Amino acid sequence: MGHLRQEVEPGEAGLDRKALDRLDDHFAALVDEGRLPGCLVALARHGRVAHLTTYGLRDREAGLPVKDDTLWRIYSMTKPVTTVAALMLLDEGRLRLDDPVADFVPSFADMRVYVDGSGSGTRTRPARQPVLLRHLLTHTAGLTFGFYHAHPVDALYRDAGLTPSVPPGADLAETVEVYAGLPLQFEPGTGWNYSVATNVVGRVVEVVSGVGLDTFLAERIFRPLGMTDTGFQVTNEQSGRLAQLYGEDGDGGITPVPGLPLHGRPRFLSGSGGLVATAHDYHRFMEMLRRRGELDGVRLLAPGTVDLMVSNHLPGNADRRAFGTPVHQEPGNAGLGFGLGVSVVVDPAITRSPSSEGAFGWSGVATTTFWVDPRRDLTVQFLSQVRPAGSNPVFPELKRLVHEALLD
Repeated sequence: MGHLRQEVEPGEAGLDRKALDRLDDHFAALVDEGRLPGCLVALARHGRVAHLTTYGLRDREAGLPVKDDTLWRIYSMTKPVTTVAALMLLDEGRLRLDDPVADFVPSFADMRVYVDGSGSGTRTRPARQPVLLRHLLTHTAGLTFGFYHAHPVDALYRDAGLTPSVPPGADLAETVEVYAGLPLQFEPGTGWNYSVATNVVGRVVEVVSGVGLDTFLAERIFRPLGMTDTGFQVTNEQSGRLAQLYGEDGDGGITPVPGLPLHGRPRFLSGSGGLVATAHDYHRFMEMLRRRGELDGVRLLAPGTVDLMVSNHLPGNADRRAFGTPVHQEPGNAGLGFGLGVSVVVDPAITRSPSSEGAFGWSGVATTTFWVDPRRDLTVQFLSQVRPAGSNPVFPELKRLVHEALLD
């Protein structure tokens, strides 16, 4: 078990203590108002943790406090981890970004693209080009989510039992087969639509490596980086440290809701959102990326591969609002492009919250987020455990408050 600890005073790291107090007070108020059960926020500069705060409860009903070793369901913060797994295979020459996915998952051959209609009246045509690995990693493959309710293909996902992205009782291989049997929303490479794509990446990792995704991540990423509390399941020893998951109740409060089935190896190993981790462990992962693929003498990725991962891959350096499907053409996507598995700031002048060009990261649906800012030599993570009913209001305020704390 690892513990995250503050290593340097804020002023030594170029952080304003009074601004950090405002940050802490803001989130303490959200906890005191009952909008969050508890939270952890950590800022590091130049590789050293300069601010670490825990506040509130990891389990309100049991009265258990948030601690630095609390385990959190990180949901979509899993995606960058799965992306790193795929890029490790790329560094080894076992994958290329322009490999057709059908080379590894044959059912992705002869994909079809939506034309018009809905339900049984849906019309499709053959895709003009194959789905490539780079399309999966950049969410430009034409895949989608059933919960969007924004396009007829979204409804086809729901009809196939994919409202939670996995058919009941299916494993990863079986789930990916269901994805392949549904039409693409658009021609691969012609739009950005956040989707189930990283689950397919996880399956590609399994096929190429010859081991389960959980085994690959444990042996090739978690163990080398000292991420001893990260995985797809929790042990009996860990279970008491796992935060309770909550959902918004419609009255401005929160109530306990079911979370991932973490006790025992899950049948479905979700490379999109299946991991739990501590702040210590995810800090180790962020530091590896900040240091361009290496940490404490352990190198996972070549420096150039990390540079490739955190560069915008949308055509013409477009942001997600310009290149995204209608569901993504919202103000919060302005100035944000997409790399391989992570969001990338391409135009800080128009982002909703203060940002630096080249900053990258991603968030999870249960109010977890992280980012790495190479220009400021800064890493930030925020961990809570609430699934919001709509867009999460926490993250823009977090970025504003962190920005105010930067002295250089």
